Amino acid sequence: MRPIKLGLSLGAAALMVAAGAATPAAAAPAAPANNGKAMTWTLLADGPSGTVRVGGGPLSNAYTGDTATTTALPVLCLKLDNSPVPAGITPDFYAGWARGTVAASNPIRGNRLTSRAVADSVCANNFGAGWRMAEFHDGRYGPDLGSSGGWSFWANGEVPAGTRFWTAINDQPANPWN
Repeated sequence: MRPIKLGLSLGAAALMVAAGAATPAAAAPAAPANNGKAMTWTLLADGPSGTVRVGGGPLSNAYTGDTATTTALPVLCLKLDNSPVPAGITPDFYAGWARGTVAASNPIRGNRLTSRAVADSVCANNFGAGWRMAEFHDGRYGPDLGSSGGWSFWANGEVPAGTRFWTAINDQPANPWN
């Protein structure tokens, strides 16, 4: 008779968990939203007057991440200085103007970027005050650059070709710290 009572008790416990009646302490921890992956960007094009276009390209996943956070990659860093749009670039939603300069940090494993503040400090430590991690929506377009877009942007600077960079996104769980 004991095995039946034990089975019934375990079955009731499983039903309680499935129904959400179990306390949070008894429930299993949730899996990370991004399954241990984070979004990365790359150099898409060199532009006029020392500019570059950076963005996700076909390998990027802005919703759940595309690269294991155990991978060591540079952080895409940005320093906003309200640089005007150079001749030869027409900002739009998908390729805005970042109003500053980009650079790539030294490589760091994504799982060491435990918050946006930590990622920003990597940029500041590599390049100085005012530098922070670039974000998916940093590209601006429209009258007085009053609208923000996504997927890529133009900026002053130089980044290595053929390299992926950790890049933040403020409205999806595709960051290394998610």
